[in-house]
Amino acid sequence: MEPAVVGAGPGPGEARDVDLAVVGAGPAGLAAAVTAARLGLTVALLDAGERPGGQYYRHPAPALGAARPEALHHRWRAFVRRDAELRTATRAGRAVHLAAHHVWAVVRDPAAGWRLHAVAGTGAEERPAAVTARAVLLATGAYERQLPFPGWTLPGVVGAGGAQAMLKSGLVLPGRRVVVAGSGPLLLAVAASLADAGARVPAVVEAASYRGYAECPGALLRNPGKLAEGAVFGGALLRSATRLLTGHAVTEAHGEDGRVAAVTVARLAGDWRPVPGSGRRIPCDAVAVGHGLVPQLELATGLGCATRTAPDGSPALVLGPGQETSVPGVWAAGETGGIGGAELALAEGELAASAVARALTGRTLPPRRTAALGRRRDRLRAFAAAMGAAHRPGPGWTGWLRDGTEVCRCEEVPAGAVREAVTELGARDARTVKLLTRAGMGWCQGRMCGPAVAALTGEDPEPARRPLSCPVPLAHLAALPRTE
Repeated sequence: MEPAVVGAGPGPGEARDVDLAVVGAGPAGLAAAVTAARLGLTVALLDAGERPGGQYYRHPAPALGAARPEALHHRWRAFVRRDAELRTATRAGRAVHLAAHHVWAVVRDPAAGWRLHAVAGTGAEERPAAVTARAVLLATGAYERQLPFPGWTLPGVVGAGGAQAMLKSGLVLPGRRVVVAGSGPLLLAVAASLADAGARVPAVVEAASYRGYAECPGALLRNPGKLAEGAVFGGALLRSATRLLTGHAVTEAHGEDGRVAAVTVARLAGDWRPVPGSGRRIPCDAVAVGHGLVPQLELATGLGCATRTAPDGSPALVLGPGQETSVPGVWAAGETGGIGGAELALAEGELAASAVARALTGRTLPPRRTAALGRRRDRLRAFAAAMGAAHRPGPGWTGWLRDGTEVCRCEEVPAGAVREAVTELGARDARTVKLLTRAGMGWCQGRMCGPAVAALTGEDPEPARRPLSCPVPLAHLAALPRTE
C-alpha cells in the first residue's frame, strides 16, 4: 500500500490558503479530512507524524519491511479505506497532507480567518511553516496518564501505550516477561498484543473493578460490540495463561543490575488505597503501565475553548451537536472531547467535517448519514462515559507514594517536596506547587507529572494553558511578522 502523498510544506514566511485546516492525522483527523474533501472543501491535514494514522494506526518503520502490518491493529480496513481516499483527494488537489508538521499555535487572521504556525521537518531540516484557513478542526488526540510509584523510573518500566507503540512501529517487545498494569480497557489490548507477539504476560493488574460498568447497564446494552471485543481480549488472556487481577495495583518496582526484575502488587481498597500486608512479588523484566489517556488540549485552551471535567477526571472540551467548540470557527473531534476510542473518533470526524462544510458552503452529508453518525456518536459517548467513571483513579492511590519517590521525572521532584509545598508552604493548587518545587517545568511541561501533582495537591487536573503547544526554535519566533 502506498503512503499518502506528503506535501512539501511552505518555506519561511510562506502560507497555504485552504478552507479547512485539520490538526492531527489519527482516526478523527483522517476521517474529517477525507469527508471535508469529498464535500468540496480544500483541506490541509497537519500532523507531527511521518504517515497518516496517528498513534492508533501507527505503522512499522518502512526499513523493517513488515509484510502484514494489519496483524498489529484492530479495524485496519477502516484506515486503509480512508488512507486511499486521502491519496485520491491529494492527487485531485483537494487535500494536502503536511507530515512532520508540529503545530505550535493557532491565531486569528483578519483576512483568512485562522493562521496555524508549525515547526516543519526534524533536526537540521527544521523550518517554520504556516497555513491559513477559513476554519480549524482540532483532532490532537491524547497522551498516557501515568501515576508514579516507587521504582517507576527503572529501565524496563514503560507506558502501556508505549509498549504497544514499540511493537507497532519497531516490531520489538519491551521485555520477554511483561507485567501489564494500571487501569482501563487499553490494558487488555496491550496484554493480548504482547502475548500474540511472543511475550509472557504473567498478570494484567487492573486497579479498578469491572463491577463499575454495572452502574450503567443501558450503555452496555447499546454497545454489544464493546462487550464482544472485551470477550475476545479475555479469551486471548486465557489462552496465554495470563492472570487478571482486578482491584490491584503495582505499588513498587524492584531493580536488579540496573533494570526492573520484579514488581510488588497489592490489593486496593475502594478508594485505591493499598491494603496493608496484601503485597505479593511477581518476577518480570518489563512493566507496561498506564492509567488511561488524557486529552491533548494545548491548542484548544490557547484559543480559549471551554472545557469540562470528563467522567474519568481528565479535562475535555465542551462540544456542540456538530462538534463545534465554544470558539466560533473551531471544531474538534476524537479524544479532545473525552477519551472514547477509534470508532467514536471516526464518527466524530465525519460529523465535524459535515458541520464545517455546512457552515462554509451549505453542503453537508446526506441527512440519513448524518443522523446515523449522530446516533453512533451518542451511543459510543455513553459507553465512554461509563468506561471513564469505572476506571477513574481513586484518591487513595497516593498512599503508595513514598516521600522519596520522584513525581516529576524531568526536574527530579520527589513526592515529599510536593507534600511539603502543600502542608508547610501553603500551596493550594498545582500552579503554586509548580512555582515552589519546579514540578512540571521540565521538557514534558507537566504532561507526565500533572495528574500526580494535582492529586497530591487535592484537586482535579486543570487543562494546560500555554501560548506554545510544543518547543519552538527562537529563530522561528523572531522571523514572525510584527503583527504576530
